[in-house]
Amino acid sequence: VTLLYAFLHMRQNLKHFDKMRCLRKRSAVSFLGVLVICLLFMNLYIEDGYVLEGDKQLIRETATHQLNPERYVHTFKDLSNFSGSINISYRYLAGTPLPRKRYLTIGLSSVKRKKGNYLLETIKSIFEQSSYEELKEIAVVVQLADFDSAWCEGMVQDISQKFAHHIIAGRLIVIHVPEEYYPVLDGLKRNYNDPEDRVKFRSKQNVDYAFLLNFCANLSDYYVMLEDDVRCSKNFLTAVKKVITSREGSYWVTLEFSKLGYIGKLYHSHDLPRLAHFLLMFYQEMPCDWLLIHFRGLLAQKEVIRFKPSLFQHMGYYSSYKGAENKLKDDDFEEESFDIPDNPPANLHTNMNVFENYEASKAYSSIDEYFWGKAPSTGDFYGIVFEKPIKISKIKVVTGTEDRQNDILHHGALEVGEKIVGSKKGRQCTTYLRLGEFKNGNFEITDVEHKVLFDINCMRILVTKSQKEWLIIRSISIWTSQTPNQ
Repeated sequence: VTLLYAFLHMRQNLKHFDKMRCLRKRSAVSFLGVLVICLLFMNLYIEDGYVLEGDKQLIRETATHQLNPERYVHTFKDLSNFSGSINISYRYLAGTPLPRKRYLTIGLSSVKRKKGNYLLETIKSIFEQSSYEELKEIAVVVQLADFDSAWCEGMVQDISQKFAHHIIAGRLIVIHVPEEYYPVLDGLKRNYNDPEDRVKFRSKQNVDYAFLLNFCANLSDYYVMLEDDVRCSKNFLTAVKKVITSREGSYWVTLEFSKLGYIGKLYHSHDLPRLAHFLLMFYQEMPCDWLLIHFRGLLAQKEVIRFKPSLFQHMGYYSSYKGAENKLKDDDFEEESFDIPDNPPANLHTNMNVFENYEASKAYSSIDEYFWGKAPSTGDFYGIVFEKPIKISKIKVVTGTEDRQNDILHHGALEVGEKIVGSKKGRQCTTYLRLGEFKNGNFEITDVEHKVLFDINCMRILVTKSQKEWLIIRSISIWTSQTPNQ
């Protein structure tokens, strides 16, 4: 008995010893977890809990409990694996999704405003600025996110009366999420010294958007977020499609078609579930447009990819928050249809001395980037080899920038070529036809298909005289006609 007692006593001491070791180990891991979080998010506080899928009770609990840093690091690492939907029930107020997947879903969330209401005008603009063919490829999802049932019923009646044929056609859906699915919205952290009602407003908006994204995840290939007080550019879908095609083969998380707030932000639909989870995870931390910056960075898109002119304009005069004045306008917006270039897929190369990371690819896009080479010499070139032979209708090349107006191509020509030789990486044309000279650093030509009788495989910008100034190629724009038969 004495031996048994001694054995049990020793075993208890060992357990105590192991427990102490475990505690020290956990403390070290927790410290490392906190350190990683601080480095990753700087001022992104994470006392709040991660919202598990559809578990209403856990949502409410995590709104008031401190987050375990060790658990957060695990969650952050698995962010890219969030592919499941959030298990909540939606009320269909008008329309239902069609089984056929569309190209683009347009999502907007709306609440009752103290002053003004722009939702009907926004929906009208989306449909009026789209052609019949474009309408076949879009779905519009409106989330009425106010808890005032009378207001929601009134809005549904107005929407149903004005846009009945779009609802019948399955391209307009109106939804609502009952209040019971929302996490706690009172007594939240007052980050940035925001007043309590402001924190409540922006926190609820994050949840609204999360629920909307979750609903739209499987409706189309791509998704664009609008606000409920937006005017659209004519044929915006065609412009979006051209931009997506021009980015084919490159990695992106978010493409931006407006520089304001949460307007005109485009995503792959397969990213919507993880974005929805992310907004719920940090719903009370900061406004949604700030969270989107963190989301993009976490998925390894470091720089903003924004296109000009903007396709969407903020038109509301009064904010949905307290009816405050909101006069923000996007000065890059153009309402009339603009002729965005096609810029078909191509390999880009140059023999010029490239400055830092201003590589050749940065001139061949619609975004605010450019190619920058050190002082070029006679015979230097910037070359484009198209993946497939094409028919070109128009070419436009702009060199220099507003702040570096002398870094233009002072003496140069533009040529197009045929008969490709060489391996995939070193392909080039054997024959070139000169289309003209640069004037004041710019080149533009139309009706190319009537001046060039062959299918174009290559295009190059040729330096015809050395210059001491460096060269910025700000943009290369190519419009195509029909694709020739292979």
